[in-house]
Amino acid sequence: MQRGHSFAIVDEVDSILIDEARTPLIISGQGDESTDLYRQADVFVNGLKKVVYASVDEKEEEQEDLDADYVVDEKAKTATLTARGIAKAEKAFALENLADIENATLSHHINQALKAHGIMKRDTDYIVKDGEIIIVDEFTGRLMLGRRYSEGLHQAIEAKEHVDVQKENKTLATITFQNYFRLYNKLSGMTGTAATEAEEFQAIYGLDIIEIPTNKPVIRKDNPDVVYKNDIGKNHAIIEQIVACHEKGQPVLVGTVSIEKSEYISSLLKKRGVAHTVLNAKYHEKEAEIVAQAGRLGAVTIATNMAGRGTDIVLGGNPEFMAKTDLRKAGFADEVIAEATGFAETDNEDILNARKMFAERMSVHKKETDEEAEKVRQAGGLFILGTERHESRRIDNQLRGRSGRQGDPGESRFYLAMTDDIMRLFGSERIMGMMEALKVDDDTPLDHKMLSNAIEQAQKTVESRNFQTRKTVLEYDDVMNKQRGIIYGERRKVLDGEDLQQQILGMIREFVSSTVRDGLGGEPAETQQKLDEALAPFTKLFLPAGALKISAFNGSADTEHLTDAMQQIAEKAYQAREAAFGVRPDGTPLMRELERVIMLRVVDEYWMDHIDAMDDLRRGIGLRGYGSVKPIDAYKQEGFDMFEAMVAGIREETVRRLYTVRIRGEQTVQRKAVAKNVATNAGGEPEKKKPVKKVPKPGRNDPCPCGKMKADGSRRLKYKECCGRNE
Repeated sequence: MQRGHSFAIVDEVDSILIDEARTPLIISGQGDESTDLYRQADVFVNGLKKVVYASVDEKEEEQEDLDADYVVDEKAKTATLTARGIAKAEKAFALENLADIENATLSHHINQALKAHGIMKRDTDYIVKDGEIIIVDEFTGRLMLGRRYSEGLHQAIEAKEHVDVQKENKTLATITFQNYFRLYNKLSGMTGTAATEAEEFQAIYGLDIIEIPTNKPVIRKDNPDVVYKNDIGKNHAIIEQIVACHEKGQPVLVGTVSIEKSEYISSLLKKRGVAHTVLNAKYHEKEAEIVAQAGRLGAVTIATNMAGRGTDIVLGGNPEFMAKTDLRKAGFADEVIAEATGFAETDNEDILNARKMFAERMSVHKKETDEEAEKVRQAGGLFILGTERHESRRIDNQLRGRSGRQGDPGESRFYLAMTDDIMRLFGSERIMGMMEALKVDDDTPLDHKMLSNAIEQAQKTVESRNFQTRKTVLEYDDVMNKQRGIIYGERRKVLDGEDLQQQILGMIREFVSSTVRDGLGGEPAETQQKLDEALAPFTKLFLPAGALKISAFNGSADTEHLTDAMQQIAEKAYQAREAAFGVRPDGTPLMRELERVIMLRVVDEYWMDHIDAMDDLRRGIGLRGYGSVKPIDAYKQEGFDMFEAMVAGIREETVRRLYTVRIRGEQTVQRKAVAKNVATNAGGEPEKKKPVKKVPKPGRNDPCPCGKMKADGSRRLKYKECCGRNE
């Protein structure tokens, strides 16, 4: 619930508006039960042989006689069945042709299982915790609780990891970050690392970047990167650097790109007997505490990219966190501890005692940390050690920015290997060849300007690819955005309680004229039989069978005269229903309330189906490029046609329900919130439950008893598509 979109201030604006903006925001509701197909597809894919390429494009000539069932393209993050894999799938599932339209669902499940096995990595993309799959944010390393991958990918991962496969989700609403934040009249934000994305901020959001100078000059020493031939030499150098810093008391913050890497570095340090703390998505709850103390004398902290965003690393330790720990040990509740650091007026004894103790412990710890901070400064301040370059230069800059706070001394260095993902996937082939030609051994680092340029170029390549991805997502969402504006504009009228009578009468007129036009097919009805056929859709709603005779039109009923006659009958029937329903206690006709309720339900149902249809269209539209048609243009045209069909469907269904709705009783009309634990009769005794009469329930694939048709009028909807949708 929002009061409008006037002004937005976004914290860590680059993380939200840039990193997160590749994935649209979705409000989802529970859909159908997950089918056993996820398990079957998982078992099938588990038995396949895969081959992994940095980029499949380079290996196209080898595809014909490839000894593999599916190919994983790491750069494009895709997994595809080979001809051999398709043949195996057809044999395993007893199909003639996997590509047939009736096998689309199975094909989709297999593709998601391929992605789950070939691309999604445990402890990098997600973790398994308490029998659940929890997504790990690739940019911050934080757990994304409550979020799920869409389009069945989450269920495919659940099947892969042998946990309970949850219900499928139904998309109720969707919007991209870009279009959501564009709703605001004014948009602003703050971050320490926006300069590298200035072009995108300007192009997408129309935002300028203003750099605010630091309070005190930055004296941190940023050392050039060192590059090793492979992981063995790099890891050895990392451990030696940590040990050297630890021995002289210099605190070290080690940045890793995944949980797996952070735990591997931890295991190497254990072998060397170096005391250290690990911070990754598995220890998410302790994030602030761990990072706050990363500046203590001789501390070694291994962190994924979350690395304390939003928490100050104070040299010598953070006295505030120490004082809070003392309060926790003294038995104060977390809510009281949160109040202990505030200044709001209160007469709560617990909070007053907590504030008193907090002030005492804070002054004690402040003396200790000030002394320790001086020793840390002498040792060189906080050392930032990056174990790999991230896809985005901003993430690396954030890690560096943990050190050198408020004019403190500090140091930073990144350790790379030619086998790191970013160098392997996006680095220059020339450099790989050069290292082989020079016969560089594992432990010899390379420090050359050409290498630094190659690393930066690789990062720029990834950033531009990601920018293009976000731009494409936005282009397609802009088409939906226009439609979204129209639909939510209509919903807003309903929710604001506007009088919809004129709009409904307009819908009735439009419905009558289009139905008569379609029924006559451009030719006048000259027999009673043809007239009855043309009027058949109305007989189910408000026209008694045989009520209109051909003689009333002098033997020939053309479109214009028949439309006029039917509109008069429709409006009379509408007025008769309004009179029959009566008025509400406040004097307004009950029909006004019914119009709003019916309109809201119909719009929501059709809009949800339209979102799914547009999503299906979006998935296959790229193939139009082979026919020299720009996919986005085809998407706009077909999306417009589908939207027109949806609007016609909404109009027809709203009119149909208005003429067929029945009111059960007064309690459904009056908006009263009644909450009673036990239903009681007049004597105050619990009322006995009456026996429930069971009505035979239709099968899921049977035609729906309500008689609702598909939007294009081709057939009646199945029970599972209509009234049984939410069961």
